[in-house]
Amino acid sequence: MSTPFYVSPEQMMKDRADFARKGIARGRSVVVIQYADGILFVSENPSQALHKVSEIYDRIAFAAVGRYNEFENLRIAGVRLADMRGYAYDRRDVTGRGLANAYAQTLGSIFSSGGEKPYEVEIFVAEVGDTPAGDQIYRLTYDGQIADQQGFAVMGGNAESTASHLEEHYTEDATLEDALHVAVAALGHTDAGDRVIPVADLEVAALDRTRTKPRKFVRLRAERLASILGDRGPEEAGAPQPEDNGGATPPGSGATDDPSDPTDQVSGGVPPLEDPTTGEPLEHPVAPPSGPAGTSPVPQPTDPAQPGEAPPPAPQPFVPDPTGPPGPAAPPPEPTGPADLTDPLP
Repeated sequence: MSTPFYVSPEQMMKDRADFARKGIARGRSVVVIQYADGILFVSENPSQALHKVSEIYDRIAFAAVGRYNEFENLRIAGVRLADMRGYAYDRRDVTGRGLANAYAQTLGSIFSSGGEKPYEVEIFVAEVGDTPAGDQIYRLTYDGQIADQQGFAVMGGNAESTASHLEEHYTEDATLEDALHVAVAALGHTDAGDRVIPVADLEVAALDRTRTKPRKFVRLRAERLASILGDRGPEEAGAPQPEDNGGATPPGSGATDDPSDPTDQVSGGVPPLEDPTTGEPLEHPVAPPSGPAGTSPVPQPTDPAQPGEAPPPAPQPFVPDPTGPPGPAAPPPEPTGPADLTDPLP
């Protein structure tokens, strides 16, 4: 039996952490910011169906960055846990801190387990209180660490540049409009320069404590965002990200695969094997070479020679060996024209 390779626990944890951080950084940032009447979630998300910000319970919301399939499983598990706890006990017993602790245990167990890869996700769990002092924002990382955030927080993408912009322009007890302006400007701020994110690419939601209904979660649609943000100048959409195609690099993006990086899964311009709509396999026929105009295409051999091999020899006519035994006599040639009817009978 062969001896397995030894990897120190420190190196294994470091590799798993680098793998998770790299996947999270490929996405777009999510900003959570407190304002006078609640908690605001802002993210750049071109998809109108795959949400990064969702409702968990009456006063609790969920935001995530990273792989969609992984944080969607976490969101569904959180909704089920909240519903079961609220049904078994009381709706007031469902708290953001309890959900954050459950998420921390799940992420920590997955990260520490050597049987599966770590989740490439970071999540926010926020709960709005009756007053600004009762608001709670928890940030959970890929390894199960949990932190209590106050004021604002950023995760995913270019988080450092976005956080530095928020630190300079954030003010406490701001209105919804002012907080939205600051968050959108922070998402468009980069070290290379600022850009105006299109309204259609923004996903904005809030936990509004002023709502009279028990459920405090509300989404801000494009019409309301356009009226709040107004004319900000020429809009510029962000570059395509892997999260736009379910984690795969968009074809034709010009990215190249890094053979030395086992986590780099760039597909480049390779056509898909299946139709994304029907799921049927696609055929990619190779067109025959076309010659000059007015000429017919050159017929291709049915069994071409393999690269690096000589073509098969052409068939040669049979030549009898004069030194060998005589073979059967060849039949007389058949007449090529009509028979002569004047020949005498034998």
